[in-house]
Amino acid sequence: MNNKAMQANLLMLLAASIWGFAFVAQRVGMETMGPHWFNSLRFFIGGVALIPVVLWIERNRAKNTVEVPKVSAQVLMLGGLAAGLLLFIGATFQQVGLQYTTAGKAGFITGMYIFFVPLIGLFFRMKTGLGTWLGAVVALWGLYLLSINEDFTLSKGDTLQLICAVAFAGHVLMIGYLASRMDTVKLSLIQFFVAGLLAMGLALYFEQLSWAMITSTAVPLLFAGVMSTGIAYTLQTVAQQHAHPSHAAIILSSEGVFAVIGGFLLLNEVLPAKGLLGCGLILAGMLMSQLMPRLRWPRGVKTI
Repeated sequence: MNNKAMQANLLMLLAASIWGFAFVAQRVGMETMGPHWFNSLRFFIGGVALIPVVLWIERNRAKNTVEVPKVSAQVLMLGGLAAGLLLFIGATFQQVGLQYTTAGKAGFITGMYIFFVPLIGLFFRMKTGLGTWLGAVVALWGLYLLSINEDFTLSKGDTLQLICAVAFAGHVLMIGYLASRMDTVKLSLIQFFVAGLLAMGLALYFEQLSWAMITSTAVPLLFAGVMSTGIAYTLQTVAQQHAHPSHAAIILSSEGVFAVIGGFLLLNEVLPAKGLLGCGLILAGMLMSQLMPRLRWPRGVKTI
């Protein structure tokens, strides 16, 4: 593994850890604010926090003549719109679903995009090795133990988190495509404001808004806005310049582990033995997919 790939992996692991603990902030924020209002503000906070970073990077690039992918403002805007739309969809289902499930379960189910990334990638002729598929199957088994009820149904909250995972799989693939083609920090900035505006539209239509909600939710909002949105999503966008989308999804999905840790330490959430086994299988699937990416298919079987 070269240095750039190792750095990318570490950046994505850092992003995943921030996202994992952000589930706690998102869950706490729901006590005083609606899900769409919370999402809108967190994305706007993340975007505003990123503006000075963009200006600082631009100034340093001008001094050091650093080369960056050159695309027109229109192409950059279209890329930001596409990424922002997928981010908005995923965040909406995630935040609404958190009203009906625990932070730990939400983190692990969201991490199931490790299965959907290679599955969706098939439609775009993205090659995925046997190791990644085996890991995804093991993780899917873990999801069954973690979330499927005795009557073989998912709870409302877990179902919404699963839909969220599909949307985030699309987001990982979109970022994987765009990150090497345009300025990643500007791309992040645009997607945050796109997602924030779309969430604001839902908030204005479905929820009552007040300044008191903001002041009483200040700490969770700041963590979710600055850390989870401004920093973690930008780390993801920058790191995916040097990572295969399926491998990126596996590392990023480790947020589920951090979500369970955060839920246990800060919200006193405890999973039953069956749920813990499911979490263990999901984690094993993530590791299998990451550590066995070059495992070959049997001779005569076409690589997917």
